[in-house]
Amino acid sequence: MREGIHPNYQEAQVTCVCGESFLTKSTKDRIKVEVCSKCHPFYTGERQRTINAGGRIERFMKKYDIKHEEK
Repeated sequence: MREGIHPNYQEAQVTCVCGESFLTKSTKDRIKVEVCSKCHPFYTGERQRTINAGGRIERFMKKYDIKHEEK
């Protein structure tokens, strides 16, 4: 590898808006994220954040006259 052209790879503090923080490695020293594994609905099991998409799905089905089959 050539000297002097690569960025400094160091430990970085990752901070989520929910307050969770952890260390990783990056070329930046601080990283701010909106969603982490502590607050993401897929990992927490909370479905209330994804319920909002239900209205869009029903409008799409109605627009294209698709019948939803209940199992």
